[in-house]
Amino acid sequence: MSLSRFRITRFQFARDRVIGDSQVRADETNVAALELISDTGHVGLGFIQTLFYPLPDQAEIEAVFENEVWPVIKGEKAIGLVHRVNRPRGGNQRAYSLPFQEALQVALWDLAAKQAGMPLHRLLGSRRNRVRAYASGLDFHLSDDAFSALFAHAASVGYTAFKIKVGHPDFARDLRRLELLKKVVPEGAQIMIDPNEAWGSKEALVKLTAIRDAGHNLLWVEDPILRHDFEGLRTLRHAVNWTQINSGEYLDLSGKRILLDHHGADILNVHGQVTDVMRIGWLAAELGIPVSLGNTFLEIGVHMAVALPEVEWLEYSFQNFDHLVETPIEISNGFAYAPERPGHGLVLSEEARREWARPHRLERSKLGPAPKNQRLPLLP
Repeated sequence: MSLSRFRITRFQFARDRVIGDSQVRADETNVAALELISDTGHVGLGFIQTLFYPLPDQAEIEAVFENEVWPVIKGEKAIGLVHRVNRPRGGNQRAYSLPFQEALQVALWDLAAKQAGMPLHRLLGSRRNRVRAYASGLDFHLSDDAFSALFAHAASVGYTAFKIKVGHPDFARDLRRLELLKKVVPEGAQIMIDPNEAWGSKEALVKLTAIRDAGHNLLWVEDPILRHDFEGLRTLRHAVNWTQINSGEYLDLSGKRILLDHHGADILNVHGQVTDVMRIGWLAAELGIPVSLGNTFLEIGVHMAVALPEVEWLEYSFQNFDHLVETPIEISNGFAYAPERPGHGLVLSEEARREWARPHRLERSKLGPAPKNQRLPLLP
């Protein structure tokens, strides 16, 4: 099962709603499928994603991948590559020109698991096949009506935990959103908030106290202050003993290790780079720090979530990506289920390749209507 060739398919389409937080917004999807193909015909699939700017034309993506990545992995076996440790020294420690890293890790692990004849989560050492999922709206830019409709729908399909975006310049708006949420979710639901670093450390303490005094119980606050303010995060952890600090989303593997060293998180937030997530997840387990899986493309993170002992939660944000694959990850009654199919279980849809491939960059005005989101009805 040596790597013999690769294929890249560029996609660009409108989102079914504006997503974003206190710092950013996006209304289109820019992604490319990376398929690594072995000499036996097996395919490992990953996704190259940019959130806010279109990817270059497909030919340019292919050229960059062929020059920067392919010479290092061509002819190698995926099951060896996923365990390879590089020396992070000097110019050897640098990013690719395009965001290939997560796609590459996911595609290689997919292929490695297929080589072993196992579902990815089993290869990673899972003892279970499901994890609790919480409904996350990416809702900062939605109207109040659309906000309420989204979370009412999430509650109606079985979610019992919900995360909303806060950090508005008008703090009264944050409090109003929490009141609106309370009206549409079940009594006793678990609530999380995410300011996306909108606050300073003292400001966070004042606002979290006000939220508590207004009668809102929080399971956690995510990234309340700057990612590198390790002292501020540690101090905030001790000051707000009525909720938990979830942090680490914006830090790379080394940054997450430093965060743990500084005791700056009650819960460590990780995402979709399989090797990195497993390495830091093992360290978190040694330290007894719970881990949460943030948004991962097409919920690929379910495999790491069920394999790591400290993970209780996986984020799900109702994004309209499911049409890109033949069979999406199953989410039912507030649980995400890891597939028992070989590899990570996601296969690129040939219909999507025909209907939604965009080899050349398009202006936003030319994208047309968004693909139908099977898991979220149209919002007001």
